[in-house]
Amino acid sequence: MGRKLNSRAPLPDLPAEDSRREPHAPEDSAADISRDLHRHFEYTLGRDEFGESRHYLYTALAITIRDRMVGRWRATRERYRRDRVKRVSYLSMEYLMGRTLGNALLNLDIGEEVREALKAWSCALEQLEEEEADAGLGNGGLGRLAACFLDSCATLEIPVTGYGIRYEYGMFRQIIEGGVQVEQPDPWLRHGNPWEIESPDASRRVKFFGRLDKYQDETGELQVRWVDTTDVLAVPWDLPVPGYRNQTVNTLRLWKSEATDRFNLAEFNAGSYTDAVAAKNLAEQITMVLYPSDASEAGKELRLRQQYFLASASLQDVIWRWTRDHGEDFSDFAGKNVFQLNDTHPTVAIAEMMRLLIDDHGLPWDAAWAITTETMAYTNHTLLPEALESWRVSLFGQLLPRLIDIIFEINARFLARVEARWPGDQDRRERMSIISGGDHPMVRMAYLGIVGSFSVNGVSELHSKLLTQTLFRDFFELWPAKFNSKTNGVTPRRWLAHCNRGLGGLVTDTIGAGWTRDLNALEGLNAHAADPAFTSRFLAVRRDNKQRLAHFVQRECGVDFHPEWLFDVQVKRFHEYKRQLLNVLHIIHLHDRILRGDAGPMQPRCVLIGGKAAPGYVMAKRILQLVNHVAEAVNGEPACRDLLRVAFLPDYRVTSMEVICPGTDLSQQISTAGNEASGTGNMKFMMNGAVTIGTLDGANIEILDAVGEDNFFLFGLTAGQVRERRANYQPDSIIAGDSDLARVMQLLESGHFDLAGEGVFRDIIGAIRHPHEPWMTAADFRGYVDAQRRAAAAFADPARWTPMSIANIAASGRFSSDRTIRDYRDGIWYQGR
Repeated sequence: MGRKLNSRAPLPDLPAEDSRREPHAPEDSAADISRDLHRHFEYTLGRDEFGESRHYLYTALAITIRDRMVGRWRATRERYRRDRVKRVSYLSMEYLMGRTLGNALLNLDIGEEVREALKAWSCALEQLEEEEADAGLGNGGLGRLAACFLDSCATLEIPVTGYGIRYEYGMFRQIIEGGVQVEQPDPWLRHGNPWEIESPDASRRVKFFGRLDKYQDETGELQVRWVDTTDVLAVPWDLPVPGYRNQTVNTLRLWKSEATDRFNLAEFNAGSYTDAVAAKNLAEQITMVLYPSDASEAGKELRLRQQYFLASASLQDVIWRWTRDHGEDFSDFAGKNVFQLNDTHPTVAIAEMMRLLIDDHGLPWDAAWAITTETMAYTNHTLLPEALESWRVSLFGQLLPRLIDIIFEINARFLARVEARWPGDQDRRERMSIISGGDHPMVRMAYLGIVGSFSVNGVSELHSKLLTQTLFRDFFELWPAKFNSKTNGVTPRRWLAHCNRGLGGLVTDTIGAGWTRDLNALEGLNAHAADPAFTSRFLAVRRDNKQRLAHFVQRECGVDFHPEWLFDVQVKRFHEYKRQLLNVLHIIHLHDRILRGDAGPMQPRCVLIGGKAAPGYVMAKRILQLVNHVAEAVNGEPACRDLLRVAFLPDYRVTSMEVICPGTDLSQQISTAGNEASGTGNMKFMMNGAVTIGTLDGANIEILDAVGEDNFFLFGLTAGQVRERRANYQPDSIIAGDSDLARVMQLLESGHFDLAGEGVFRDIIGAIRHPHEPWMTAADFRGYVDAQRRAAAAFADPARWTPMSIANIAASGRFSSDRTIRDYRDGIWYQGR
């Protein structure tokens, strides 16, 4: 049970009715909000003064705020339809939205009115914000980027609809037992989601399995029917996405899978209860869990079903809207529609668009292909070949027989073009084929994405360059104009104005409020960096934010962080290339120095690490375990008490980052160069005043360019040096030649951190010493340690560190998602229009 609201106290008085108020147009005054809050609490939810939990008050408030978006939402849709605008459909498997309440109040500009209305309930807004669960619709940077993009699209009044999946359970809830990650279900929808509205009348039917019936029509043309299918319903649930203090509210449409018939009544009456609901259970599996494990064939099939379910339902939705307004005339469809495919997951949309246009709407192949290739745009988010979706032809053909038929035809026509461009080059044909060769041919979905799109973009300058030089070099040589770069960004509304209200207020007082719409205005802070009055307020904001983060770490981790120490933070998904291991080796190095009495004038620091490892990623989970064991050893060592604290934050999520990034001093972005596509955490930290320690990887390069070498701690091999070094990499020699690294390895190999004495870190030790270890951990150790020493020395001198922190904020303008979306708008979606 939660704490009582006002046990046995009367509900707040209902404000008097205002006869001038439109009955269906709620206004934004505190009195109007109070009236509607009372009505929803008492009548919509049926609660009274004996309520035992704030949850119902939060829900009533959410509905009250949603009411204020609905009129704008309808008006936005009508405006788009009336103006016959070109519409963008953004297809993504993830939307890491975080909590909605605070963001909605900020964008609607009614936060103070809500606070005033809540006084009658003796409840602070912050208490109600804690009642909201993080929406479990994403995993990491990909989903958070999509959420930022939706915010910017609404703010810039671009007609964008997000399409995704309404997962019943999120990625997973992470708990730590004995230092080991344990995955538990994340039932984020347990109490429903008051922000969403179901639209069952807009449900779409999605086909699976079945067979192909090929026949000739009356003109002698070959036709194909996909018959005997197992169908599921895609039921849309819509979320409003309000722009920043304008009248635009865009839509995020999430699909939930349901059976076409809830259950078989005849079987139920016959007593076969399990069989009666089998179809319902099978259908609902599709949207049950974000990213089911693909370690089994069943898991692989479910992932493919999810991706096709999203693509088919979304395309059907767009085409239904088109035919409602234009009938079967598709002559201007490409002029009024574009589909942005967020990573490789939704690229099956290319084949599905062909199926819908040919099979359902009777277009000939060439006309359908012209529409498809003029409307599809593909964003790639990874340089890791293993992260590009590939499906066994046998699985794909069984699950989606019509789609594999179309993909084979696309591939045949494409390879004819390759042959015409490079006659007789069989090796190139095999490299570029959408269908790989071998005993178990695969469908290469990234290749389908390139072949079927008019635009292919990377998400940072380095990433885009490496795509054209390595993974997609053959395609770049065929279609150089198709490739482009769009550096990622983050929304300054959530990631500064909302999460760091102290700093946001200081910035507004100093340079005006225009920065929330034009982040380049932050450059104006440079003129105040030497102003004692400004820096005094700035340091006070920093202290408050660090104190808030310290309280958060104590509550979540049980570790005391001292706000005056250096807060050194790395929070992101666990992956070997992101090199949490390198961070741990540095912690062990500091631990070793302290134990040996070699600390000298060491700058005290608190190290915070957080993130989830994929359930099937054994090495990532082992590194996560090492982090926890090292933290336990460090925090339990009396000699470290006044110099070093380490905490692992369980279940890292958007709401955690909203506390972490405002209080961070040093932002760790230390991936092996040439592996991180962009990163967005680096941008959030920079925007809030953290200084980056990092490699020349992803958007770090552009951050370094923006802020300058004096305000960035650079180390490590470049992407080119990494490639050259791999041919003759000898980590054992590196370890033998570096006494600090040798001592770190000796502590690891002696079992010092193996608390159970089971040799659980043998694989990590072996990986560090292996000559084919691709992440260059040993090679970058010395540079990393030296960069950390430079960072510690700079932090120890506030007169040096404070201008660095301000300089990072002032230079963060180019990393607004508003700028990114303008680049998409002008360079892809409305190019030449």
